[in-house]
Amino acid sequence: MSNETHDPRTVRTSAIAGTWYPGSKRELAKAVDEFLAQAEFYATDDELIALIAPHAGYRYSGPTSGHAYRQLTGRTFETVVLLGPSHSENWGPFAISAKQYYATPLGEIELAHDFIDRLADRIAIARVERDREHSLEIQLPYLQRTLGDFKLVPIMVTLPFYLLGAGVLEACQELSATLADLGRGRRVLFVASSDLSHIPDYEAVNQFDAQTAEMVAAFDIPRLAQAMSQDGECRACGDAPIVIALLAAQQLGANRARVLHRTNSGDVTGVRTRGQYTVGYLAAAVYKTTVSSKQ
Repeated sequence: MSNETHDPRTVRTSAIAGTWYPGSKRELAKAVDEFLAQAEFYATDDELIALIAPHAGYRYSGPTSGHAYRQLTGRTFETVVLLGPSHSENWGPFAISAKQYYATPLGEIELAHDFIDRLADRIAIARVERDREHSLEIQLPYLQRTLGDFKLVPIMVTLPFYLLGAGVLEACQELSATLADLGRGRRVLFVASSDLSHIPDYEAVNQFDAQTAEMVAAFDIPRLAQAMSQDGECRACGDAPIVIALLAAQQLGANRARVLHRTNSGDVTGVRTRGQYTVGYLAAAVYKTTVSSKQ
């Protein structure tokens, strides 16, 4: 993370500061630090390889995100591969900002240009001059407060299982294999940005999200991909980012996942009446079991 100010033409400026999260450096740092302090740290010797975190406004999903990023305590990563759904634009299956830096009120984050260039040599990726996608940006303050110095690979994904079906799995597998290959020998963290069910029914959201959480905890990627594409319901707006992150982590040796926190907008607001649009939130961590933890 850089405190320098670079040429504005090279910076992807914040699209959501002051709306989705606090707009001032002081208030943003305070909010993130409070979410982290309130979250539980899961002590383990296992190697952390991936996280799943939600991307609603901080007043709704901030505490859940805190549980995910709290697990970065005492850990360092040189590269963060951040995967999130594109909510409003379709640049193709995969897209990355053409800028050199992402900015939040906490500072500027340099993109991992070498990693991105090598990725683009092997996978078709659109390079985007301007975007307002919130699913990636909303994760950055947490990464800035926990990791500090890292480089970013921000990938916008337009392959919704719930709309396109299980046929998109092949493209997800291709990207995940390439990401894993490029990540070998690096201290790389994969982060999947996703909310869960989007349904005007609190009880249905709870039911669907419990099923999703169980499949994540079981690290059952085939069953998860199938469930995401079976009935046209949005069980996770970032279904493809989740699958890609889990597959990439698996190829780097990950063999277990832990669900850290689950809630939804009805729990946050207290409005649980049928017909009220409700969105689910999940935090999870994915690990590679180490020799010491097996003993």
